[in-house]
Amino acid sequence: MKVAQLMVTDLRAVEPDTTVGEAVELMSEYHVSALPILDPHDHLVGVVSTTDVLEAVSERSDADSRQQLFESTPVRDIMTPRPSVVALDTDVKEAAQQMLYLEVRRLFVEDHGVLVGVISQSDIVRGVATAKI
Repeated sequence: MKVAQLMVTDLRAVEPDTTVGEAVELMSEYHVSALPILDPHDHLVGVVSTTDVLEAVSERSDADSRQQLFESTPVRDIMTPRPSVVALDTDVKEAAQQMLYLEVRRLFVEDHGVLVGVISQSDIVRGVATAKI
């Protein structure tokens, strides 16, 4: 089975200048744990995840600096740059092995350099549970 058969294609993405607070609101609204970050040419430049946000919050020692994090800090300041990507025709087993090796929860899927989806550990588990894999 190929990644294209399990990936999620309805992606919400943000720009590098999006504030951390705006990104958190989007993650909450769409029930996702991460958002791809695209440059003005729609190229994937990073990912901001709940883990990135929690790490950034934990580095702030007072309420004012935490508030500033959410209100005026752009996601580019806390994002994970150069997220891992796979091609549409990557085998799901290979994608799962990459996630384990890289210690990541998701891989972004590109088709000729264009972001077309994301496959997560949850997507693979769903595939197994529904006997697609």
